[in-house]
Amino acid sequence: MLDISTVIAGPNCARYLADFGADVIKVERPDTGDSLRNMAWKDPRDGVGLWWKIANRNKRTIALDFKNADDKALFFNLVKDAHVVVENFRPGTLERLGLGPDELLAINPSLVLTRVSGFGQTGPYAQRPGFASIAESMSGFAAVNGEADGQPLLPAIALTDEVTGLVGAFSTMVALYSGVGQVVDISLLESMFHIMGPVASLFALTGELQPRLGAGLPYTVPRGTYQCSDGRWVGISSSSDSVAARVLTLLGVGDDERFTSFDGRAAHREALEELMRDWCSQRSRDEVIRLFEEAEAAIGPVMDMADIAVDPHFIFREAVTTVGETPMQNLIAKLSVTPGLLRHEGRAKDADGDDIRKNGWENSQGAQNG
Repeated sequence: MLDISTVIAGPNCARYLADFGADVIKVERPDTGDSLRNMAWKDPRDGVGLWWKIANRNKRTIALDFKNADDKALFFNLVKDAHVVVENFRPGTLERLGLGPDELLAINPSLVLTRVSGFGQTGPYAQRPGFASIAESMSGFAAVNGEADGQPLLPAIALTDEVTGLVGAFSTMVALYSGVGQVVDISLLESMFHIMGPVASLFALTGELQPRLGAGLPYTVPRGTYQCSDGRWVGISSSSDSVAARVLTLLGVGDDERFTSFDGRAAHREALEELMRDWCSQRSRDEVIRLFEEAEAAIGPVMDMADIAVDPHFIFREAVTTVGETPMQNLIAKLSVTPGLLRHEGRAKDADGDDIRKNGWENSQGAQNG
């Protein structure tokens, strides 16, 4: 696999496949490289961006200038034996560089060209620059995120980039499984739109819009985060009638006819949420969790990274591991026969350039050809 994408969504698509055996060559500009190297938090030991180290782990790196004839010829030579190319230039840029689908598929008819962009390769917005925050704003996500009387809110993580990376990896594998060379058109906007659930159907059929309810959902009451008497927080959900019945019993209103159905609980949201807040505020977090677990109701402590670092379940599952010398998330899935392998963190620019120029795909560090 050749990864000529930058920043997060495209590189994450290639990273997920690299984690499970693909030999991925990360291609960067010789001058600036991928800006992800310097984005956000940096490793205090070497000054390299932590985003870079995780999004480009398990990849070999080479610096190529697509406007240089020799570098372009080398890239074409790598394309001949590649299974996948991942790119996230603005639509039309790859074509202007002479690296569009027609050229690449002519070199390798079985190639899968995965194209990640803000709005897709076609449509009125195709030429707009793609940013995760814009996709979160335009997909319907921000409109339902936030307090009822507050502003629409964007997520506090790179949600769109993470989701699109997973969509890209999935779509690429589907295209590879087809056995047919083709173009995969993925957008940040549609990746976010697809995780919005049935709200598009709801509006089309009824004209109804999902309101902003803070941590609440229109169809699940009570649901949200609640502060306990010791100042700590829990997350609670009652998404099914059976779970809701157990929660209502804990609250002492199991026989209240206002709350016995989905519609009833939604209609009396404020009263039920107030009962839930008061009940939690009178008990410590440990007691709240104990009582919910005894009732087999859904609850979890609100945890930050400090909590996760010492949590026994995260530790047992090895959710955080050390790659090279950098702690980061482990493999995203556990496969019983082909479990994947984390070989190294994101490497220095052109770290493998000499070897790739000399040997191409031959030295793949035990990975399968990409």
